[in-house]
Amino acid sequence: MKFGKELASQMVQEWGEAYMDYTSLKGLLKDILKFRQTNAAAAQSSAAATRKNSLKRRLSMYRAFSGLTNRFNTPRSNKEEDEEGVTILVSTVEQEGIIGAPPRYQTTFLVSSSSEAGGEHELAFFRKLDDELNKVVRFYREKVEEVRKEGDELSEQMDALIAFRIMVEKPEIELHAAAHRKDSAAATHARKQAKSYMDAIQETEMSGEESIRMSNDQKKRRMEEEEKTDNFTNFRPAPLEVLDHIKVNVEPETPISTLKNILKTSNSDLKFNRVELSKAEERMRKAFMEFYQQLRLLKSYCFLNTLAFSKIMKKYDKITSRKASRSYLEMVDKSYLGSSDEVSRLMERTEAAFIKHFANGNRRKGMSSLKPHVKREKHRITFFLGLFSGCSIALIAAIIVLIRARNLLRHKGSAQFMENIFPLYSLFGFIVLHMLMYAGDIYFWRRYRINYPFIFGFKQGTELGYREVFLLASGLSVLALAAVLSHLDMEMDPATRSYKVLTESVPPILITLLLIITFCPLNIVYRSSRFFLITCAWHCIWAPLFKESLPDFFLADQLTSQVQAIRSLEFYICYYGWGDFRKRLNNCQNSKIYQIFNIVVAVIPFWIRLLQCLRRFFEEKDHSQGVNGLKHFTTVAALVLRTLYELKKGATMRILAAVFSGITTIANTYWDIVIDWGLLQRNSKNPWLRDKLLVPNKAVYFAAIVMNLILRLVWMQLVLDFNLPFLHKKAMVAIIACLEIIRRGIWNFFRLENEHLNNVGKYRAFKSMPLPFNHEVDKRL
Repeated sequence: MKFGKELASQMVQEWGEAYMDYTSLKGLLKDILKFRQTNAAAAQSSAAATRKNSLKRRLSMYRAFSGLTNRFNTPRSNKEEDEEGVTILVSTVEQEGIIGAPPRYQTTFLVSSSSEAGGEHELAFFRKLDDELNKVVRFYREKVEEVRKEGDELSEQMDALIAFRIMVEKPEIELHAAAHRKDSAAATHARKQAKSYMDAIQETEMSGEESIRMSNDQKKRRMEEEEKTDNFTNFRPAPLEVLDHIKVNVEPETPISTLKNILKTSNSDLKFNRVELSKAEERMRKAFMEFYQQLRLLKSYCFLNTLAFSKIMKKYDKITSRKASRSYLEMVDKSYLGSSDEVSRLMERTEAAFIKHFANGNRRKGMSSLKPHVKREKHRITFFLGLFSGCSIALIAAIIVLIRARNLLRHKGSAQFMENIFPLYSLFGFIVLHMLMYAGDIYFWRRYRINYPFIFGFKQGTELGYREVFLLASGLSVLALAAVLSHLDMEMDPATRSYKVLTESVPPILITLLLIITFCPLNIVYRSSRFFLITCAWHCIWAPLFKESLPDFFLADQLTSQVQAIRSLEFYICYYGWGDFRKRLNNCQNSKIYQIFNIVVAVIPFWIRLLQCLRRFFEEKDHSQGVNGLKHFTTVAALVLRTLYELKKGATMRILAAVFSGITTIANTYWDIVIDWGLLQRNSKNPWLRDKLLVPNKAVYFAAIVMNLILRLVWMQLVLDFNLPFLHKKAMVAIIACLEIIRRGIWNFFRLENEHLNNVGKYRAFKSMPLPFNHEVDKRL
């Protein structure tokens, strides 16, 4: 693999602009090479070569004689040999007008750009190289300063944790014993000094030989005594006074804690129990792990950039046949990038502290927790993915053949099947389609190097790849299609005038199985991802009592595209609770309670997003969140009016539904494209898009804009009563719901691309972990 690709694959994507621009510098070297090749071809001639050789031979006649044995000649140093071929002079320049600013590195090209072929190109190369070096050094210095401050904060937290540990575990016996040993060691040391003093007086009266022998014996005895008492003389218990100025912060955020904070009744005083200690230790453990990852990334940043400068200078020497790399790389080594060992020392101290306090001194266990685990691709995932996909295709073919063979579309029970059974299985179709779109998003996020695990905050090494999501989707599709195939029974039992109970109970059995798998506490079927999804769903349910994060409102956005799936769940309850499922009959549409809940369940996802926007608006003082909340409120109004029109009809209701649907369609389309995707910027480098694009083909963005607009207009379909005569109404609703899911899948990719670029613009590559203790600002009594 070429170094350029290796650098792109190993760099921290959020810091991409802070790395050395290897591609640009390589392009300048290509310009130098091209210019030199062009001039060399034009200037070469056999006569010139002959004159040059003859000149060399004539000049060699007048060179000083070096002698036969080299006895009188002194060897030339490497420095003298390098000075003959030196072409650059590297130096540091102080920045004027900025007190305490680090120096800038500057290279002087000693070859005249006018006389030397390609000199102008080489001068441009070194100017660009100096700019890149100064950029890298400045960024590295800033990041090292940030981690140094975080290290100081972690040190203060560790002082508080150790003091807290002493107060909880109360090791009085051990501390008193250690203090006693310390006092005894001090007394022994005093006696030893007194004895040494008396021995020194006696030594003055002894002969020189005896004095030396006695001195050696004393030194040996002193070393043995120090080895015995060293473990206790250095013991110093942590000061407990630090606990007087901190507040505990170990309780997780809950709706109750949020309400207490609003009512100013929260109690955060230390209680000194083992539960608080365990929570504090867990938070500190996570904070140390995240801090160590920061140090690893910084060390990798330093190494990759240093290697990049080495590679590019070697290419320069090879192209120009000069000796400039040594002097320039010496400057790189002397710079803050090459000379600072702050990160390495912090890593060593972090490892030692983590192993001592959080791994019980077990280095293997501690380093296993600190170092990230490489996720391995498993062959069985690919195998089962192919198996389930093939089974799904076979089941679809079997269903189509069975429908055609039995002519079920024209059967007298087909309408009854579409009204009662089809909505039950369409729920699984919506879920599978959404999972397929999400798997496709993951594939393209990885292809265009969008750091979705960091953006979503997945636990390291547990994020699902597109193969895993495809596997889950194909497995669910096999279960659902097999259930549909077993349920294609249009004939009643002539004796009971009803269908088989087991056949009609297949959908709720399938739902129950999915719920059991989802909430299963065992470490099967990607437990970490399942619990992450459950946590985000719980935060959505209790919005705005939880502080919102991107995974929470991202999941709420997904739910807004699953309105029909939520209504299908409502239909499950009505059909099996109050309907006659054995005869495939229900009166759900005629029930006023069902109609009211049909509106409520459709509004829930948009209401959640409204509450989330209000929480962020009041907490972050972000006016754009207020506008976003207003947009979701208009969506709620449009959805209510549209549902009421479906139930009651009427010209007035139709006009109101059409007006509000049109307003919310325009508002949502604008917000999707301009705010969520960051496109349609007039003054961008890419007209009507944005300055930074990850997809090389710009037509993809314009196609996505058009697709989003067209699929947003699906909102108007139910208001305009547009139906196809050969499709059942339930099938038409399902198709519209599928189009909305497809639109959401497209939205997901560009939404996360824009979020990734925002993180890149702010160089955000680390998660901020909550610390267990809050230091009081005002420490006055």
